[in-house]
Amino acid sequence: MAVHAVAHLNFRGEAREALEFYRSVFGGEIRIATYGDFGMPKDAPGADHVVFGQVAGENGFQVMAYDVPGLAAAAPVGETTRENGMTITTEKFFLSVGGDSVDEVGEFWKKLSEDATVIEQFGPSQWAPGFGMLRDRFGVTWILQVAA
Repeated sequence: MAVHAVAHLNFRGEAREALEFYRSVFGGEIRIATYGDFGMPKDAPGADHVVFGQVAGENGFQVMAYDVPGLAAAAPVGETTRENGMTITTEKFFLSVGGDSVDEVGEFWKKLSEDATVIEQFGPSQWAPGFGMLRDRFGVTWILQVAA
């Protein structure tokens, strides 16, 4: 099983939910840091707002999620944001999940497709025994395929 997903995504207020969702799909650990973790008084408005989160699965899956208030567009390539010195994009990457069998990959398809927009139904294709593409509930596009 190969899970190819490393993304830095700005979920604009939904990072916590996105991380919980991806952990439920791929397993692994979830780590979340809030403004409060960086010294903001715990009772200040927004202190529990997610700044950075990561899901890291044993199968190689990794997604970095951010909620960056006030940003309306992706940071230009190579430029940094005020919040944490890293480029954060709102672009939705094509992330991929690949496996050796339809059953193996089909399980991920089932979980990711909850409340998703199916772009191409998972099933046999001319280049693979199983292939599908969907945009999940958080707007991230996934390609799922079985090794040909």
